[in-house]
Amino acid sequence: MNLRLYTEFGTLKRVIMHRPGWEIERLTPQNTSELLFEDVPFLEAMQKEHDEYTKLIKDVTDAKVYRLRQLLLDILVDEHLKNSILKDALSQANQRNISEDIISTYSTAEIINLLISGLRVNEIKKKLPNFKNSELKEENYLIYPSPNLYFMRDPAAVIQNGVISSNMKYSGRQFESHLLKLIFTNHPEFKNFYHEVFPGDSKTNDCPTIEGGDVIVISPKVLAIGCSERTESRAIQKVAKRVLTERTVERVYEVKLPSKRNFMHLDTVFSIIDENLIVTYPEAMDTLLETFVYKLDSVSDNNEIKIHRESIKKSLISILKLEIPHLEVVKTGYGDPDFASREQWYDGANVFAIGPRRVISYDRNKLTNRALRDNGVEVLEIDSSELSRGLGGPRCMTMPIERKII
Repeated sequence: MNLRLYTEFGTLKRVIMHRPGWEIERLTPQNTSELLFEDVPFLEAMQKEHDEYTKLIKDVTDAKVYRLRQLLLDILVDEHLKNSILKDALSQANQRNISEDIISTYSTAEIINLLISGLRVNEIKKKLPNFKNSELKEENYLIYPSPNLYFMRDPAAVIQNGVISSNMKYSGRQFESHLLKLIFTNHPEFKNFYHEVFPGDSKTNDCPTIEGGDVIVISPKVLAIGCSERTESRAIQKVAKRVLTERTVERVYEVKLPSKRNFMHLDTVFSIIDENLIVTYPEAMDTLLETFVYKLDSVSDNNEIKIHRESIKKSLISILKLEIPHLEVVKTGYGDPDFASREQWYDGANVFAIGPRRVISYDRNKLTNRALRDNGVEVLEIDSSELSRGLGGPRCMTMPIERKII
């Protein structure tokens, strides 16, 4: 393993996933918007669907599936790390000073639950009766829950020359990327292979936002990043400069996305499922007309790097046809506008490629799945009644860290 990905469709070998837990039960009709949900899922059914998804990946690929909780358990035996991440989690409520009290009272497994599911004032008082804070109400959070964490694609992205450690747009998700970076930099299976592409030396208070769902590996030499509601152009420029300077990638595309909920990330617009096959939301291909390409311009004698940024007056599909010879396109909803719109809401284009022309898709996207099969794709369906309520698809729920090199 080297924590590098060169395609989106090479046979899956290793992937990180997170089984939804108590953090989902924190959702109420009153806070769904704040916590970036549209609805309140039924946890037990959601867990069953996620377990079936995980089992399917293992059964059909033989890939190693890393569970986020277990990875955290592996590294948080280190008391210094445990204290450090707890302080980080408590900082939003300005309660860093109680981290050692929590460590002395809660087990490591319980602390991991707190880091993911959150901790309220009234809950800590059951364990620490002497806890007092006149500024906080009983229902206030000392540690905020992370119900979006089962969308493992967003906190980080493994690309051709290393790992983009996301700087998430919304404060409710920023802690997710901290957890992943903690794992990558400290877990014995990853730390010797971790090369950080972003944020690098950026100061936290001036670091532009980027999320993993906007990052797509087009080919070994080409990277595309969506400039979306959640990923800023400045972040794409930083990534482009880094990967072009390291000569791993030759072109980086910045794809402008409209500020619409169903265009949240670039991977909701299209997914690559073979060397010359993509599945895409048709409306997006007609809408996305503003794209920039970054290339290495020159390197001076004193090693000063210049990057060239050029506007391309072509549709995204035209650009993809230039980068992917003999490109074939499968349209969500089998091209029917009404069904494409309906199935796009449940991430019809966000399938997860487990190998060339082998994908996992939500069972509810019937016409998209039929279109894929009619184009020679093996489609494995998973139940999606509850998982889809978070508005993310099978690709969103995975963080591939190794694929077979093609």
